Amino acid sequence: MGNGYFDFAASRAYYAMFYVAGALLAHLGQSYSKHAGVISAFGREYAKSGRLDPKFHRWLIDAQDFRNIGDYGLEAHVSGDQANLVCEWAREFIEAAEGFFAKESGA
Repeated sequence: MGNGYFDFAASRAYYAMFYVAGALLAHLGQSYSKHAGVISAFGREYAKSGRLDPKFHRWLIDAQDFRNIGDYGLEAHVSGDQANLVCEWAREFIEAAEGFFAKESGA
């Protein structure tokens, strides 16, 4: 994540989480075309139900905020520390999804 591309890094980390959330919802036969739909459904189906730790829903919401700053912020930018944090969230989110799918498949 060098060269000061913190806005881009935070945005891509959010999208990693977003697409994983979409895959988790597809596992339940659900599909949404808007970010708000994915985030809301993920919260309902995985956070509130206890399938996954609710922190992942909070992180997905917060990561979207950083993505909005990174992609659309004219005055504000994502700091290096913030980008690193969102990337760490994405890593943990992906690991949790992998664990969920492994458990579901009986592996």
